[in-house]
Amino acid sequence: MSLESVFLAFVPLLVASDPIGAVPVYVALTEGLSPEERRRVTRQSLVTAAVVGAVFLFGGRPLFNLLNITVEDFKIAGGLVLLVLAILELVREERRAEHLEQAMVGVVPLGVPLISGPAVLTTLIILKDQQGLGPTGVAFLAIVVIVGLAFSYADVLLRVLGPAGTKALSKVTALILAAIAVMMIRIGIQGMAAHVR
Repeated sequence: MSLESVFLAFVPLLVASDPIGAVPVYVALTEGLSPEERRRVTRQSLVTAAVVGAVFLFGGRPLFNLLNITVEDFKIAGGLVLLVLAILELVREERRAEHLEQAMVGVVPLGVPLISGPAVLTTLIILKDQQGLGPTGVAFLAIVVIVGLAFSYADVLLRVLGPAGTKALSKVTALILAAIAVMMIRIGIQGMAAHVR
């Protein structure tokens, strides 16, 4: 397992997870909670995200075989999902958190789909094929740690970036995510074309 492979897996996962973009959502969902309750919600969200990610990392390929889905099919479908998510992120005004039970906020929506959402899960399965299980797993764990740090220092990050800075950074991240999505679609189509020949 090389550092280069870990880095090549880390970058797409970092973009797909958007830890900084998740901070305002975390702050909104945990508003009014005590510091201890916030820590509990953070732990709950990280454990949920890690478990869901691990299930997809280890079980994604057997699921493909069961459903007779090819890697190219998933690359194109995953790329399309990522592209839609990126476009929605670019055009959205704000994320709203309404009618959520505080006890489950760490699981849904923070753990899934905010941290381990469709973008991350799609990227995990594809990166496992490209970079290998070890580098992808290490990169994903690093992402979970970064998200945990971002949540732990959410108030500080918001003060430093400000609302406008956080929003701008989130939009730039969405543009990068859109580019990765187009790349996945292109690779999937090229793979299908190669099989036809």
